[in-house]
Amino acid sequence: MRSLFALLFCSSLFAVSNGYILPGANPQSFSENEKVKLKVNKMTSTKTLMPLDYYFLPFCAPDEGPSMDNENLGEFLAGDRIESSPYQLYMKKEMYCEQVCINNLGRGEQKNVQPNRVIKAIRKQYHNNWIVDNLPSAHKVEAESGGETPDSDTRYWHGFPLGFVSDSDKKAYIHNHVNLEIMYHPVEHDTSTFRVVRFTVEPFSIMHDCDLSISEADKIKSEAMMPKLATIKNPIASCALNSQEHTSFEMVTAPGRLLQPASGKVLFTYDVKWIENPDLPWASRWDIYLSMDDAIPAKIHWMSIANSLVIVLVLSAMIGAILVRNLRRDITRYNKLSTDEEKAEDLEEYGWKLVHADVFRPPSNPLWLSAACGTGAQILCMSFLTIIFSAMGFMSPARRGHLLVAELVFFAMMGTVGGYVTARMYKTFKGKSWQQATLATAVAFPGLVFGVFLIMNIVALSQKSSDAVPPLMIIVLLVLWFGLSTPLVFLGAYFGYRQEVLDFPVNTSSIPRQIPDQPWFMGIPFTLAIGGILPFGSCFVELYYMMSSVWMDYYYYVFGFLLMVFLILLVTCAEITILFTYFQLCSEDYHWWWRSFMNAGSTAIYVFLYSVVYFKQLEASSLASYVLYFGYMGLASLALFVTMGFVGTVSSLYFNKIIFGSIKID
Repeated sequence: MRSLFALLFCSSLFAVSNGYILPGANPQSFSENEKVKLKVNKMTSTKTLMPLDYYFLPFCAPDEGPSMDNENLGEFLAGDRIESSPYQLYMKKEMYCEQVCINNLGRGEQKNVQPNRVIKAIRKQYHNNWIVDNLPSAHKVEAESGGETPDSDTRYWHGFPLGFVSDSDKKAYIHNHVNLEIMYHPVEHDTSTFRVVRFTVEPFSIMHDCDLSISEADKIKSEAMMPKLATIKNPIASCALNSQEHTSFEMVTAPGRLLQPASGKVLFTYDVKWIENPDLPWASRWDIYLSMDDAIPAKIHWMSIANSLVIVLVLSAMIGAILVRNLRRDITRYNKLSTDEEKAEDLEEYGWKLVHADVFRPPSNPLWLSAACGTGAQILCMSFLTIIFSAMGFMSPARRGHLLVAELVFFAMMGTVGGYVTARMYKTFKGKSWQQATLATAVAFPGLVFGVFLIMNIVALSQKSSDAVPPLMIIVLLVLWFGLSTPLVFLGAYFGYRQEVLDFPVNTSSIPRQIPDQPWFMGIPFTLAIGGILPFGSCFVELYYMMSSVWMDYYYYVFGFLLMVFLILLVTCAEITILFTYFQLCSEDYHWWWRSFMNAGSTAIYVFLYSVVYFKQLEASSLASYVLYFGYMGLASLALFVTMGFVGTVSSLYFNKIIFGSIKID
């Protein structure tokens, strides 16, 4: 037990430490003037939630056409589309106002005229996500401050915007020039090679008044640099002939300079600036991305844990004050040998002992309860394995898509657990249709998820989004489902049915006892409302950051904190369910199987309601965004419902076995 606690504690320290170790990540070294590839990924927006392929818009492409990286299943499911780009970078080679291409973006903005694709994307606040040596681009923003130097801010999430809408004329302008700032450091054992440790993009909008005919001076310059496409008539200082000065905010905002509208023919240019940083080791280059430059202090997560622990302590105190004291009194009274006079005075028994002959009576619809508990056990084991491996660094953001792949593989492998739990429970309930129970575990929840996924995929296809998964990847999912998960469910069920039924301390009568009228506060609506609010309160802070990582492209890598919060959530659900089960039995209501499942699972209702509130800050307005968001949040809430439902059912089962095993039955 001590070793397990030490492992969890070390995982927590690992997740909040300043250095992130990424097991299996191999550094790539570059010699001077060696080509460094710049790749482009999907474009994202929090207003539509629909990522787009980079080349869906008329951006500059390589002469031979863009080529896609070999992507894994997780990258396809996440909508990643990593492709080559025409931007040429060479290690330690400074580049000034290099010309990439001249593209026609389409018609300009006019009343009663449909705008072009680029304008639509800019107004929907789409962001570019570029990659250099597997590092995502940070976004550098400069603005006038009233002083000698402009204010500068760097954001290490969400890429950089395609353009912006001007506050003055409300028109869309495109960022057609980028400063690529790349930090590097020499390799310790080989100072002739270098490694990339940071990648920052500073976008600008510059109207280049250019002539497609190339002057002799530009031809001479193009021999040493990239080929020139046009002669710029009104160049800024960095674009002038033989310039050795990088583009700056002052150049772009100088008097007489105009912004580039997101229409017509546009010249795309870029600078490359190399900065040596010997103090930033390669192993720590992801630190600032994962911490988002301390945008979310670790103190917030510790406060979340403290809040969760307070809830657990309050619940534990209630259980200690109510259950332990009352149970001790009840057990003492039930086990006391009464005299004839005491029996005459106390003709009627009262309390939970009265339902001893019915407390372990099989529930209604035992097949579906068994299947639901089996699915909940399967998801619970998958969640534990995913969080633990992530806390140990095996699911880092540097390995794109690995987290999703791990979840799918763990879910399929834990099919043995799901089948085993289903079989043990269904056999205990004296069920006869064991094939149907096993099939329900293998097909019901995965089938529902797959059906909703297909609907989401059709919606993504209709929106031309990169979220649309190719048919080959859908076949891979089906193979995982029917080729791995389903056989393992049946394998687990085989071993489960070979086990003896669960042993109960009391016998069940053949005639069910009549249940008296219950008070209003023991009704299902009230217990669901109270049973879900406390567990939700113990995890809603971490839930916010998890949802931000999914829907707002923030980085989430505090899996040590998540592991602790998850354990607290399980304990809270178990305690609140046991409390309500005791009150229910004291009211002589022995229908606790489904009630305990729903009381614990009601946490998911609050999670879904919270997702409705969270949706408002995304500013998404299209029907496709509503379908995508609430479709996936509904599935996540359903998965949480069956997981916590399993925890509540098992907790109540063992609680009942303990208390009824401690009394004497005549």
